[in-house]
Amino acid sequence: MLTEGQTAELRAVINSRDVPAVVATRARIVLWMAEGRRRKDVAGLAGVSLPTVDRWVQRYADNGLAGLEDGSHAAPREQVPAAVRARVLALTRATPPVETGLSHWSSRQLAAYLKRAEGVSVSWHYVAKLWRDNKLQPHRQGTFKLSRDPRFAEKVADIVGLYLDPPGGAVVLSIDEKTQVQALDRTQPLLPLDFGVTEQRTHDYRRHGITNLFAALDVATGQVTADCQPVRDGARFLAFLRKAVKPHAGKEIHVVLDNLSTHGTPEVRAWLAAHPNVTFHYTPTGSSWLNMIEIWFGLITRQSIRRGTFTSVNALIVRIRDYVAHWNAEAKPFTWTATADEILAKVRWVQASVKQLVENNAK
Repeated sequence: MLTEGQTAELRAVINSRDVPAVVATRARIVLWMAEGRRRKDVAGLAGVSLPTVDRWVQRYADNGLAGLEDGSHAAPREQVPAAVRARVLALTRATPPVETGLSHWSSRQLAAYLKRAEGVSVSWHYVAKLWRDNKLQPHRQGTFKLSRDPRFAEKVADIVGLYLDPPGGAVVLSIDEKTQVQALDRTQPLLPLDFGVTEQRTHDYRRHGITNLFAALDVATGQVTADCQPVRDGARFLAFLRKAVKPHAGKEIHVVLDNLSTHGTPEVRAWLAAHPNVTFHYTPTGSSWLNMIEIWFGLITRQSIRRGTFTSVNALIVRIRDYVAHWNAEAKPFTWTATADEILAKVRWVQASVKQLVENNAK
């Protein structure tokens, strides 16, 4: 016997579009049996056997609507022991054994190595999931460089101070050169972007020469002054320096740049002596990442130069000039957020890690 509530519940299941047909059929079986129909007739209407009719009636009686749902037929997942999990993580963070000939692990290689060398069977799916859960990425590699400049901390504090708290009324310019920018021309025309198809180009190319891109970034406004020269030397750097500071005549100007030989020629030093309102701030040796213009160089490379096709150096220069004009039309300054203390703390951590690694390898 069913209550009015149970009957309404079963009819709602039968009429619902969101319920699987097989579950609706089970609800009909229960409802038909409650109406007093014979088991044989119910089995015929539902197209099932007599034991099946009994099973669903009993499951509804025991568990209600939940009893009409399918239970999981999958075997319970076997839990990987903690020791195996720890071993996978330890191997991942270590260089693969010499006998494997591998430079880094893949999930399949690590799973195969564990089974072959240690008799431990885990799937590569498990290894890959464990890497994702622990944010391990053996397939990727970054770079780092430690400066050997004895005045590293002093220079970092000086330059970062200019970015975060420039002197009132002063102009801060970030200057550098992107050398030997190649005018590359593909041997076949580009195949254009289309629906479901990426832009395609040939892997081979023709070289049509190079140019050297001089650029100065106004840290406060994001405006860029740029020029292209066939060579990079002290005379051309001085000519560009004059061009970069000309719009700021009469103001205090601080210039952030690398300590290259072309930036300290006798002519450049003489010009600085004649213009005491201009002060050079050199980045530490091997630390060009402190020069904010490098961010802009990365942008022009990715957005304009790298995928460009140039039939001549002049075509490359025109593209660069167009990009600079487009940039300056809606220029926005970059926001420097890292303090000098944060940078120095990170460098000390890397130094300590390198020192520990060297000591471990020496044992």
